[in-house]
Amino acid sequence: MTAPVIELRGVTRRYDDGPPALHDVSLTVMPGEAVAVLGPSGSGKSTLLHLIAGLDRPDAGTVTVDGVRVDRLGEAGSALHRRARVGMVFQFFHLLDDLTVTENVALPARLAGTARRAAEARAAELLERLGIDRHARALPSRLSGGERQRVAVARALMNRPALLLADEPTGALDSAAGEDVGALLAALHAEGRTLVVVTHDPALARSCAHRTVRITDGRITEDGPARLPSPSGTAGTLPPAAAGEVR
Repeated sequence: MTAPVIELRGVTRRYDDGPPALHDVSLTVMPGEAVAVLGPSGSGKSTLLHLIAGLDRPDAGTVTVDGVRVDRLGEAGSALHRRARVGMVFQFFHLLDDLTVTENVALPARLAGTARRAAEARAAELLERLGIDRHARALPSRLSGGERQRVAVARALMNRPALLLADEPTGALDSAAGEDVGALLAALHAEGRTLVVVTHDPALARSCAHRTVRITDGRITEDGPARLPSPSGTAGTLPPAAAGEVR
């Protein structure tokens, strides 16, 4: 029987003295699923993603990712786990402005001990596949928002993770760039990655996920199939600039 990639059981997370950000949440994600987590601001959806990534710890319950109890890991163990098994994409890119695009993408591999030449060769491959190799020597500040998010996706794929987590990946983009990133995420899932996307945008959820989990006031209030995009949508197909399998 196939084991879940993600399994949360009875998870509660509370900050200060206010109501819990998450209350008694249980969630299972199987290998190869594409799940969109929807909810208004403050609903707890980003807290959920941070717990899965090991960036936060629950006050109660268990969080297991790829067979590892991440809620039991210390800071160093969590960092190693993310580096080896999880790719992360953030709303505001989190690129280092004093490093070139290639250096930003290669950074996870360099931190994992990969030799510079091998890391930069892998980065060059990803930048070409994502259609942004012409910016390899540029600083992130010279790129558009959509291009910077592509760099962030390339960095997330650097160590070939099977699980990709995205936290509001189109929140800082205009609508055209947002649609482009949504199509890219859908294509990455179509290649076999497990994908969890936190978003407030139902259109993004429809474009890249087959399952929708809705969170309201820290509780899961809906969990079921997402509505499929229209036949004219681009879900599952890399945008022309990024054609080619990305591994």
